[in-house]
Amino acid sequence: MRALIVTAVAAEADSVAAGLTPHPDPVTPEPRTLPGGYLITRRDLPGLAADVLVGGVGPAAAAAATATALALADYSLVISAGIGGGFAPAAPLGSLVVADALVAADLGAETPEGFLPVQELGFGRSVHLPPAELAARAAEATGALLAPVLTVSTVTGSAARAAELAARHPLAGAEAMEGFGVAEAAAGHGLPVLEIRAVSNAVGPRDRAAWRIGEALGALTAGFRALGPVLVNWGERHEHR
Repeated sequence: MRALIVTAVAAEADSVAAGLTPHPDPVTPEPRTLPGGYLITRRDLPGLAADVLVGGVGPAAAAAATATALALADYSLVISAGIGGGFAPAAPLGSLVVADALVAADLGAETPEGFLPVQELGFGRSVHLPPAELAARAAEATGALLAPVLTVSTVTGSAARAAELAARHPLAGAEAMEGFGVAEAAAGHGLPVLEIRAVSNAVGPRDRAAWRIGEALGALTAGFRALGPVLVNWGERHEHR
């Protein structure tokens, strides 16, 4: 199976690639540059070829980078991966969240009665669903929480905003900035999508001193080390259907 794994920044891509490295002292290939300046690195495991893409921050950048990569090669699965904020107490620092829904949490309109998601305005969509079996198996293998992951264009930085999101999405496990954009591009090519997030900070008041980015990147590496066999197994059973 060939999978495209889309990250926002190089540190996330490096952490994912480390988890997909079959040998302790690998010869690391130099990243290739795609049109648009996007960097992509190949990892080959038995039964799995993974291209790890640095696609930029935010849903628009992620969608553009994903669409570019998908236009240049054939893939069976697209994965949005990286670090993000976790909704306490369900997703503590250093834990993993696998999305059972990729939700554009701020795509819509503000009204006097509250927020309306874009589909309630009569156009568009704000939710993509991954293959349920794949998401469940990925969560089980990685020890992750299986829950919706919210895509936002502005990271939550206040208690009021966190409470608003939690009220609208009470089952949400994490927020990040790219998943829905990746999912939109994947859907345009008829491809399934998965999202996995390692929690670096709590969703709520912005407190850089409390962030645990290194711990989250380590969890991302461990998560992809466990995820590899799941992807191979899923690809063997679904790729040629």
